[in-house]
Amino acid sequence: MPMPVFEDYQPAGDCACPGCAQRRRALARGRAIPLRDGGHPAARGARRALVLATAAGVVLGGGGSAVALHTPAPGPGPVTLDDPDTPQGGRAPLHGRPSTVTRPPGLPGAPSAVRRIDRATIINRAKLWLDAKVPYSMSAYWTDGYRQDCSGYVSMAWNLGTNEWTGSLHTFATPITRDELLPGDMLLFHNPANPNNGSHVTLFGGWADATRTHYIAYEQTRPNTRKQATPYAYWNNATKYLPYRFTGVAGGIVPDAPQPGPSPVVSTVFPGTSKFGPGADNAHVAELGAMLIGRGASRFYPQGASRKWSDSDRQATQAFQRAQGWTGTDADGVPGSHTWRLLVERGGKDIPPAAPGGTTTPTTPTTPTTPTAPTVPIGHAGPGGVAAYPGARVFRPGTSHPAIGVLGRQLVKKGFGKHYTSGPSARWSEADRRNVEAFQRAQGWRGSSADGYPGPETWRRLFA
Repeated sequence: MPMPVFEDYQPAGDCACPGCAQRRRALARGRAIPLRDGGHPAARGARRALVLATAAGVVLGGGGSAVALHTPAPGPGPVTLDDPDTPQGGRAPLHGRPSTVTRPPGLPGAPSAVRRIDRATIINRAKLWLDAKVPYSMSAYWTDGYRQDCSGYVSMAWNLGTNEWTGSLHTFATPITRDELLPGDMLLFHNPANPNNGSHVTLFGGWADATRTHYIAYEQTRPNTRKQATPYAYWNNATKYLPYRFTGVAGGIVPDAPQPGPSPVVSTVFPGTSKFGPGADNAHVAELGAMLIGRGASRFYPQGASRKWSDSDRQATQAFQRAQGWTGTDADGVPGSHTWRLLVERGGKDIPPAAPGGTTTPTTPTTPTTPTAPTVPIGHAGPGGVAAYPGARVFRPGTSHPAIGVLGRQLVKKGFGKHYTSGPSARWSEADRRNVEAFQRAQGWRGSSADGYPGPETWRRLFA
Protein backbone atom coordinates (compact mmCIF):
# COMPACT_ATOMS: atom_id res chain seq x y z
CA MET A 1 0.00 0.00 0.00
CA PRO A 2 1.50 3.39 -0.96
CA MET A 3 2.46 5.64 1.93
CA PRO A 4 -0.07 8.51 2.23
CA VAL A 5 1.25 12.04 1.92
CA PHE A 6 -0.04 14.67 4.35
CA GLU A 7 0.15 18.38 3.82
CA ASP A 8 -0.86 21.44 5.80
CA TYR A 9 -4.00 23.02 4.38
CA GLN A 10 -5.88 26.28 4.86
CA PRO A 11 -9.45 25.64 6.04
CA ALA A 12 -12.38 27.47 4.47
CA GLY A 13 -13.54 30.38 6.62
CA ASP A 14 -17.22 29.39 6.49
CA CYS A 15 -16.98 25.61 6.53
CA ALA A 16 -18.43 23.96 9.67
CA CYS A 17 -17.00 20.47 9.21
CA PRO A 18 -14.99 19.11 12.18
CA GLY A 19 -11.74 19.05 10.18
CA CYS A 20 -11.88 22.73 9.19
CA ALA A 21 -13.12 23.81 12.62
CA GLN A 22 -10.29 22.01 14.39
CA ARG A 23 -7.74 23.34 11.90
CA ARG A 24 -8.94 26.91 12.43
CA ARG A 25 -8.58 26.51 16.20
CA ALA A 26 -5.05 25.13 15.82
CA LEU A 27 -4.03 27.95 13.48
CA ALA A 28 -5.49 30.59 15.80
CA ARG A 29 -3.58 29.17 18.76
CA GLY A 30 -0.38 29.05 16.75
CA ARG A 31 -0.69 32.59 15.41
CA ALA A 32 -2.01 34.39 18.49
CA ILE A 33 1.34 34.54 20.32
CA PRO A 34 4.41 32.87 18.77
CA LEU A 35 6.52 30.67 21.00
CA ARG A 36 9.46 33.06 20.72
CA ASP A 37 7.19 35.85 22.07
CA GLY A 38 5.92 33.87 25.01
CA GLY A 39 3.25 31.76 23.31
CA HIS A 40 2.23 28.46 24.82
CA PRO A 41 4.26 25.45 23.55
CA ALA A 42 1.02 23.47 23.23
CA ALA A 43 0.05 25.61 20.24
CA ARG A 44 2.82 24.05 18.15
CA GLY A 45 2.00 20.60 19.47
CA ALA A 46 -1.67 20.97 18.57
CA ARG A 47 -0.77 21.47 14.94
CA ARG A 48 1.32 18.29 14.85
CA ALA A 49 -1.32 16.34 16.76
CA LEU A 50 -3.98 17.26 14.21
CA VAL A 51 -1.92 15.90 11.30
CA LEU A 52 -0.86 12.75 13.18
CA ALA A 53 -4.39 12.00 14.36
CA THR A 54 -5.72 12.35 10.83
CA ALA A 55 -2.93 10.16 9.49
CA ALA A 56 -3.76 7.43 11.97
CA GLY A 57 -7.39 7.55 10.94
CA VAL A 58 -6.50 7.22 7.29
CA VAL A 59 -4.15 4.27 7.81
CA LEU A 60 -6.63 2.40 9.99
CA GLY A 61 -9.40 3.13 7.56
CA GLY A 62 -7.47 1.86 4.55
CA GLY A 63 -7.10 5.27 2.86
CA GLY A 64 -5.49 5.55 -0.55
CA SER A 65 -2.44 7.44 -1.68
CA ALA A 66 -4.15 10.86 -1.69
CA VAL A 67 -6.43 11.59 1.23
CA ALA A 68 -8.22 14.95 1.77
CA LEU A 69 -8.44 16.09 5.36
CA HIS A 70 -11.43 18.29 4.46
CA THR A 71 -14.30 15.85 5.15
CA PRO A 72 -17.89 16.82 5.96
CA ALA A 73 -19.47 15.91 9.26
CA PRO A 74 -21.29 12.56 9.17
CA GLY A 75 -24.31 13.94 11.01
CA PRO A 76 -26.11 17.17 11.86
CA GLY A 77 -24.71 17.42 15.39
CA PRO A 78 -23.45 20.76 16.79
CA VAL A 79 -20.06 22.01 15.64
CA THR A 80 -17.81 24.21 17.78
CA LEU A 81 -16.50 27.04 15.61
CA ASP A 82 -13.43 29.12 16.21
CA ASP A 83 -14.99 31.53 18.73
CA PRO A 84 -13.52 32.53 22.11
CA ASP A 85 -15.46 32.42 25.38
CA THR A 86 -16.29 36.10 24.97
CA PRO A 87 -16.95 38.32 21.93
CA GLN A 88 -13.39 39.59 22.28
CA GLY A 89 -10.15 38.19 23.56
CA GLY A 90 -9.50 38.34 27.28
CA ARG A 91 -7.84 41.14 29.22
CA ALA A 92 -4.14 41.14 28.41
CA PRO A 93 -1.08 43.37 28.01
CA LEU A 94 -0.44 45.01 24.68
CA HIS A 95 0.65 42.36 22.21
CA GLY A 96 4.41 42.12 22.12
CA ARG A 97 5.17 44.27 25.16
CA PRO A 98 4.27 44.33 28.87
CA SER A 99 1.42 46.36 30.33
CA THR A 100 2.13 49.97 31.28
CA VAL A 101 -0.96 50.20 33.49
CA THR A 102 -0.60 49.35 37.16
CA ARG A 103 -3.36 47.83 39.25
CA PRO A 104 -3.73 47.42 43.01
CA PRO A 105 -2.37 44.02 44.07
CA GLY A 106 -5.00 41.31 43.95
CA LEU A 107 -7.70 43.57 42.48
CA PRO A 108 -8.95 42.95 38.93
CA GLY A 109 -10.72 46.32 38.70
CA ALA A 110 -9.70 49.69 37.35
CA PRO A 111 -6.06 50.77 37.36
CA SER A 112 -4.69 52.90 40.16
CA ALA A 113 -3.54 55.46 37.59
CA VAL A 114 -4.45 56.14 33.97
CA ARG A 115 -2.88 58.40 31.40
CA ARG A 116 -4.53 61.76 30.87
CA ILE A 117 -5.79 62.35 27.33
CA ASP A 118 -7.84 65.11 25.70
CA ARG A 119 -10.90 64.49 23.56
CA ALA A 120 -9.31 65.66 20.32
CA THR A 121 -6.53 63.09 20.76
CA ILE A 122 -9.05 60.29 21.46
CA ILE A 123 -10.86 61.01 18.19
CA ASN A 124 -7.60 61.41 16.26
CA ARG A 125 -6.41 58.03 17.55
CA ALA A 126 -9.72 56.48 16.51
CA LYS A 127 -9.22 57.91 13.01
CA LEU A 128 -5.86 56.12 12.69
CA TRP A 129 -7.58 52.73 12.42
CA LEU A 130 -10.35 54.23 10.30
CA ASP A 131 -7.84 55.52 7.74
CA ALA A 132 -5.92 52.23 7.81
CA LYS A 133 -9.15 50.20 7.39
CA VAL A 134 -8.00 47.80 10.12
CA PRO A 135 -9.76 44.43 9.58
CA TYR A 136 -11.89 43.07 12.40
CA SER A 137 -10.50 40.10 14.32
CA MET A 138 -10.98 38.64 17.78
CA SER A 139 -7.51 37.10 17.84
CA ALA A 140 -5.25 39.25 15.64
CA TYR A 141 -3.38 42.34 16.83
CA TRP A 142 -2.61 45.53 14.95
CA THR A 143 0.91 46.95 14.74
CA ASP A 144 0.29 49.12 17.83
CA GLY A 145 -0.30 46.03 19.99
CA TYR A 146 -4.08 46.39 20.36
CA ARG A 147 -6.52 43.57 19.57
CA GLN A 148 -8.54 44.18 16.41
CA ASP A 149 -12.02 43.91 17.95
CA CYS A 150 -14.46 46.47 19.36
CA SER A 151 -13.01 46.58 22.88
CA GLY A 152 -9.43 46.60 21.62
CA TYR A 153 -10.36 49.60 19.49
CA VAL A 154 -11.66 51.59 22.47
CA SER A 155 -8.61 50.51 24.51
CA MET A 156 -6.45 51.93 21.73
CA ALA A 157 -8.41 55.20 21.36
CA TRP A 158 -8.24 55.82 25.14
CA ASN A 159 -4.53 54.95 25.10
CA LEU A 160 -4.90 52.28 27.76
CA GLY A 161 -1.81 50.22 28.47
CA THR A 162 -3.80 46.99 28.14
CA ASN A 163 -6.27 45.23 25.88
CA GLU A 164 -9.61 45.27 27.69
CA TRP A 165 -13.00 43.70 26.83
CA THR A 166 -16.64 44.71 27.22
CA GLY A 167 -16.72 43.26 30.73
CA SER A 168 -13.88 45.46 32.00
CA LEU A 169 -13.95 48.76 30.06
CA HIS A 170 -16.46 50.24 32.51
CA THR A 171 -13.85 50.02 35.28
CA PHE A 172 -11.89 52.73 33.44
CA ALA A 173 -14.93 55.02 33.23
CA THR A 174 -17.80 56.62 35.10
CA PRO A 175 -21.48 56.43 34.10
CA ILE A 176 -22.96 59.56 32.53
CA THR A 177 -26.32 60.51 31.05
CA ARG A 178 -27.26 60.76 27.39
CA ASP A 179 -27.32 64.55 27.63
CA GLU A 180 -23.76 64.59 28.96
CA LEU A 181 -22.25 62.66 26.03
CA LEU A 182 -19.25 64.33 24.40
CA PRO A 183 -16.81 63.15 21.70
CA GLY A 184 -14.51 60.47 23.13
CA ASP A 185 -17.09 58.94 25.49
CA MET A 186 -18.28 55.37 24.90
CA LEU A 187 -21.59 53.54 24.56
CA LEU A 188 -21.25 50.08 26.07
CA PHE A 189 -23.46 47.01 26.01
CA HIS A 190 -22.12 44.08 28.00
CA ASN A 191 -24.29 41.02 28.42
CA PRO A 192 -22.89 39.22 31.50
CA ALA A 193 -25.30 36.29 31.19
CA ASN A 194 -24.07 35.50 27.67
CA PRO A 195 -21.23 37.77 26.49
CA ASN A 196 -21.44 36.29 22.97
CA ASN A 197 -24.99 37.58 22.60
CA GLY A 198 -24.87 41.21 21.52
CA SER A 199 -22.02 42.61 23.63
CA HIS A 200 -20.45 45.56 21.80
CA VAL A 201 -18.94 49.01 22.38
CA THR A 202 -18.71 52.16 20.25
CA LEU A 203 -16.96 55.51 20.59
CA PHE A 204 -19.21 58.56 20.60
CA GLY A 205 -18.04 61.07 17.98
CA GLY A 206 -20.73 63.72 18.47
CA TRP A 207 -24.39 64.17 17.56
CA ALA A 208 -25.22 63.81 13.88
CA ASP A 209 -27.94 66.49 13.90
CA ALA A 210 -29.81 68.90 16.13
CA THR A 211 -32.53 66.33 16.93
CA ARG A 212 -29.99 64.11 18.74
CA THR A 213 -31.63 60.96 17.45
CA HIS A 214 -28.43 59.88 15.66
CA TYR A 215 -24.79 60.14 16.62
CA ILE A 216 -21.47 59.59 14.85
CA ALA A 217 -20.19 56.19 15.97
CA TYR A 218 -16.58 55.07 15.63
CA GLU A 219 -16.48 51.29 15.97
CA GLN A 220 -14.48 48.21 15.13
CA THR A 221 -16.74 45.74 13.39
CA ARG A 222 -16.78 43.46 10.37
CA PRO A 223 -15.25 43.83 7.88
CA ASN A 224 -13.13 46.73 9.22
CA THR A 225 -13.13 49.95 11.26
CA ARG A 226 -16.00 52.25 10.36
CA LYS A 227 -17.50 55.65 11.15
CA GLN A 228 -21.14 56.38 10.41
CA ALA A 229 -24.31 58.04 11.67
CA THR A 230 -25.96 55.55 14.04
CA PRO A 231 -29.38 55.67 15.73
CA TYR A 232 -29.09 56.22 19.47
CA ALA A 233 -27.99 54.06 21.13
CA TYR A 234 -27.39 51.39 18.45
CA TRP A 235 -29.06 49.51 15.61
CA ASN A 236 -30.18 46.72 17.95
CA ASN A 237 -30.37 46.28 21.73
CA ALA A 238 -30.56 50.08 21.77
CA THR A 239 -31.87 50.34 25.33
CA LYS A 240 -29.02 48.20 26.69
CA TYR A 241 -26.20 50.52 25.63
CA LEU A 242 -25.01 52.69 28.51
CA PRO A 243 -22.96 55.91 28.16
CA TYR A 244 -19.64 56.16 30.01
CA ARG A 245 -16.83 58.72 30.29
CA PHE A 246 -13.17 57.71 30.48
CA THR A 247 -11.75 58.72 33.87
CA GLY A 248 -8.57 60.00 32.22
CA VAL A 249 -10.27 62.41 29.82
CA ALA A 250 -9.23 66.05 30.06
CA GLY A 251 -9.32 69.08 27.84
CA GLY A 252 -11.11 69.71 24.58
CA ILE A 253 -14.86 70.02 25.08
CA VAL A 254 -15.46 70.09 28.83
CA PRO A 255 -18.71 69.63 30.81
CA ASP A 256 -19.90 71.88 33.63
CA ALA A 257 -18.04 69.82 36.22
CA PRO A 258 -14.40 69.48 35.06
CA GLN A 259 -12.40 66.37 35.77
CA PRO A 260 -10.03 66.79 38.72
CA GLY A 261 -6.33 66.50 38.08
CA PRO A 262 -3.39 68.43 36.67
CA SER A 263 -3.83 70.73 33.70
CA PRO A 264 -3.44 68.58 30.58
CA VAL A 265 -1.60 69.32 27.38
CA VAL A 266 -4.46 69.89 24.94
CA SER A 267 -4.32 69.30 21.20
CA THR A 268 -4.71 72.59 19.34
CA VAL A 269 -4.91 71.23 15.80
CA PHE A 270 -7.08 73.65 13.82
CA PRO A 271 -9.23 71.94 11.14
CA GLY A 272 -8.95 74.93 8.78
CA THR A 273 -11.18 77.84 7.83
CA SER A 274 -12.75 75.81 5.02
CA LYS A 275 -14.66 73.83 7.67
CA PHE A 276 -16.57 76.94 8.75
CA GLY A 277 -18.80 79.51 7.07
CA PRO A 278 -22.01 79.45 4.97
CA GLY A 279 -22.82 75.97 3.69
CA ALA A 280 -20.49 74.15 6.08
CA ASP A 281 -21.93 70.94 7.56
CA ASN A 282 -19.51 68.87 9.63
CA ALA A 283 -18.61 67.78 13.15
CA HIS A 284 -16.14 70.67 13.59
CA VAL A 285 -19.01 73.17 13.44
CA ALA A 286 -20.83 71.30 16.21
CA GLU A 287 -17.63 71.16 18.27
CA LEU A 288 -17.13 74.90 17.81
CA GLY A 289 -20.68 75.60 19.02
CA ALA A 290 -20.25 73.38 22.07
CA MET A 291 -17.01 75.11 23.06
CA LEU A 292 -18.55 78.55 22.56
CA ILE A 293 -21.54 77.59 24.73
CA GLY A 294 -19.05 76.64 27.42
CA ARG A 295 -17.56 80.12 27.17
CA GLY A 296 -20.81 82.03 27.65
CA ALA A 297 -22.51 81.87 24.23
CA SER A 298 -25.67 80.03 25.31
CA ARG A 299 -27.91 82.93 24.30
CA PHE A 300 -26.80 82.55 20.67
CA TYR A 301 -27.86 78.88 20.56
CA PRO A 302 -31.56 78.58 21.53
CA GLN A 303 -31.65 75.10 19.94
CA GLY A 304 -28.15 74.01 20.93
CA ALA A 305 -25.08 73.48 18.76
CA SER A 306 -25.50 71.91 15.31
CA ARG A 307 -23.31 70.49 12.55
CA LYS A 308 -24.71 73.02 10.08
CA TRP A 309 -23.15 76.47 10.08
CA SER A 310 -25.63 79.20 10.91
CA ASP A 311 -25.72 82.86 11.86
CA SER A 312 -25.72 81.69 15.49
CA ASP A 313 -22.20 80.31 14.99
CA ARG A 314 -21.03 83.55 13.36
CA GLN A 315 -22.50 85.78 16.08
CA ALA A 316 -21.18 83.59 18.91
CA THR A 317 -17.69 83.41 17.39
CA GLN A 318 -17.69 87.16 16.84
CA ALA A 319 -18.77 87.75 20.44
CA PHE A 320 -15.89 85.59 21.67
CA GLN A 321 -13.40 87.38 19.42
CA ARG A 322 -14.59 90.79 20.57
CA ALA A 323 -14.29 89.63 24.19
CA GLN A 324 -10.56 89.29 23.49
CA GLY A 325 -10.45 92.93 22.42
CA TRP A 326 -10.20 92.15 18.71
CA THR A 327 -11.78 94.36 16.07
CA GLY A 328 -12.18 94.58 12.29
CA THR A 329 -11.20 91.47 10.32
CA ASP A 330 -9.89 89.87 13.53
CA ALA A 331 -13.50 89.74 14.78
CA ASP A 332 -15.29 88.66 11.60
CA GLY A 333 -17.14 85.74 13.23
CA VAL A 334 -15.19 83.00 11.43
CA PRO A 335 -12.77 81.05 13.66
CA GLY A 336 -9.07 81.09 12.82
CA SER A 337 -6.26 79.12 14.39
CA HIS A 338 -5.85 81.60 17.26
CA THR A 339 -9.59 81.60 18.07
CA TRP A 340 -9.61 77.78 17.96
CA ARG A 341 -6.60 77.46 20.24
CA LEU A 342 -8.10 79.76 22.86
CA LEU A 343 -11.35 77.78 22.82
CA VAL A 344 -9.67 74.38 23.04
CA GLU A 345 -7.30 75.48 25.81
CA ARG A 346 -9.97 77.53 27.58
CA GLY A 347 -7.72 80.55 27.34
CA GLY A 348 -8.54 84.22 26.89
CA LYS A 349 -11.73 85.84 28.17
CA ASP A 350 -15.26 84.46 28.30
CA ILE A 351 -18.13 86.04 26.41
CA PRO A 352 -19.68 88.56 28.83
CA PRO A 353 -23.38 88.27 29.63
CA ALA A 354 -25.77 90.58 27.82
CA ALA A 355 -26.57 93.73 29.78
CA PRO A 356 -29.17 96.50 29.34
CA GLY A 357 -27.95 99.06 26.84
CA GLY A 358 -25.52 96.57 25.32
CA THR A 359 -22.65 97.43 27.69
CA THR A 360 -20.67 94.38 28.70
CA THR A 361 -17.36 93.77 30.38
CA PRO A 362 -15.25 90.76 29.31
CA THR A 363 -14.37 88.49 32.15
CA THR A 364 -11.46 86.14 32.66
CA PRO A 365 -12.62 82.53 33.22
CA THR A 366 -12.05 81.13 36.66
CA THR A 367 -11.55 77.53 37.67
CA PRO A 368 -14.69 76.21 39.41
CA THR A 369 -14.43 74.16 42.56
CA THR A 370 -14.62 70.39 42.30
CA PRO A 371 -17.95 68.70 43.16
CA THR A 372 -16.55 67.08 46.29
CA ALA A 373 -14.86 70.15 47.74
CA PRO A 374 -17.18 73.19 47.89
CA THR A 375 -15.58 76.33 49.24
CA VAL A 376 -18.44 77.00 51.69
CA PRO A 377 -21.11 74.78 53.28
CA ILE A 378 -23.98 73.83 50.97
CA GLY A 379 -26.84 76.30 51.20
CA HIS A 380 -24.75 79.02 52.82
CA ALA A 381 -23.75 82.17 51.02
CA GLY A 382 -20.26 82.32 49.60
CA PRO A 383 -18.49 85.28 47.98
CA GLY A 384 -21.04 87.62 46.44
CA GLY A 385 -23.92 86.05 48.36
CA VAL A 386 -24.11 82.95 46.12
CA ALA A 387 -24.33 79.46 47.64
CA ALA A 388 -21.51 77.08 46.71
CA TYR A 389 -22.21 75.02 43.57
CA PRO A 390 -21.72 71.32 44.45
CA GLY A 391 -21.02 70.07 40.91
CA ALA A 392 -23.07 68.54 38.10
CA ARG A 393 -22.62 64.97 39.35
CA VAL A 394 -24.84 65.67 42.33
CA PHE A 395 -27.90 66.19 40.13
CA ARG A 396 -28.49 62.81 38.51
CA PRO A 397 -31.36 60.31 38.64
CA GLY A 398 -31.23 58.24 41.82
CA THR A 399 -28.66 60.50 43.53
CA SER A 400 -29.14 61.63 47.12
CA HIS A 401 -27.33 64.73 48.39
CA PRO A 402 -28.12 67.59 50.80
CA ALA A 403 -27.63 70.07 47.95
CA ILE A 404 -30.68 68.63 46.15
CA GLY A 405 -32.91 69.56 49.07
CA VAL A 406 -31.33 73.03 49.20
CA LEU A 407 -31.96 73.41 45.47
CA GLY A 408 -35.61 72.39 45.83
CA ARG A 409 -36.30 74.81 48.65
CA GLN A 410 -34.73 77.65 46.68
CA LEU A 411 -36.84 76.78 43.62
CA VAL A 412 -40.00 76.95 45.76
CA LYS A 413 -38.82 80.27 47.23
CA LYS A 414 -38.32 81.68 43.73
CA GLY A 415 -41.76 80.47 42.60
CA PHE A 416 -40.64 77.45 40.54
CA GLY A 417 -41.95 74.57 42.65
CA LYS A 418 -45.22 73.71 40.95
CA HIS A 419 -44.07 70.21 39.95
CA TYR A 420 -43.52 69.10 43.54
CA THR A 421 -46.43 66.96 44.80
CA SER A 422 -44.74 66.88 48.20
CA GLY A 423 -41.98 68.92 49.78
CA PRO A 424 -38.49 68.90 48.17
CA SER A 425 -36.24 66.10 49.38
CA ALA A 426 -32.55 65.26 49.26
CA ARG A 427 -33.13 62.70 46.48
CA TRP A 428 -33.08 63.87 42.85
CA SER A 429 -36.40 63.36 41.06
CA GLU A 430 -38.14 64.23 37.81
CA ALA A 431 -40.00 66.97 39.71
CA ASP A 432 -36.64 68.61 40.51
CA ARG A 433 -35.60 68.45 36.87
CA ARG A 434 -38.87 69.94 35.58
CA ASN A 435 -38.75 72.77 38.10
CA VAL A 436 -35.15 73.57 37.18
CA GLU A 437 -36.13 73.48 33.49
CA ALA A 438 -38.93 75.99 34.16
CA PHE A 439 -36.44 78.28 35.91
CA GLN A 440 -33.94 77.97 33.02
CA ARG A 441 -36.62 78.79 30.44
CA ALA A 442 -37.55 81.84 32.49
CA GLN A 443 -34.00 83.05 31.85
CA GLY A 444 -34.69 82.89 28.11
CA TRP A 445 -32.65 79.73 27.59
CA ARG A 446 -33.67 76.97 25.17
CA GLY A 447 -32.43 73.63 23.90
CA SER A 448 -29.58 72.02 25.83
CA SER A 449 -29.27 75.16 27.96
CA ALA A 450 -32.69 74.40 29.45
CA ASP A 451 -32.41 70.65 30.04
CA GLY A 452 -33.41 70.77 33.72
CA TYR A 453 -29.96 69.94 35.10
CA PRO A 454 -28.41 72.87 37.02
CA GLY A 455 -24.99 74.04 35.93
CA PRO A 456 -22.88 76.74 37.59
CA GLU A 457 -24.75 79.61 35.88
CA THR A 458 -28.18 78.18 36.75
CA TRP A 459 -27.03 77.77 40.34
CA ARG A 460 -25.61 81.29 40.51
CA ARG A 461 -28.78 82.91 39.22
CA LEU A 462 -31.02 80.78 41.42
CA PHE A 463 -29.19 81.81 44.59
CA ALA A 464 -28.34 85.39 43.55
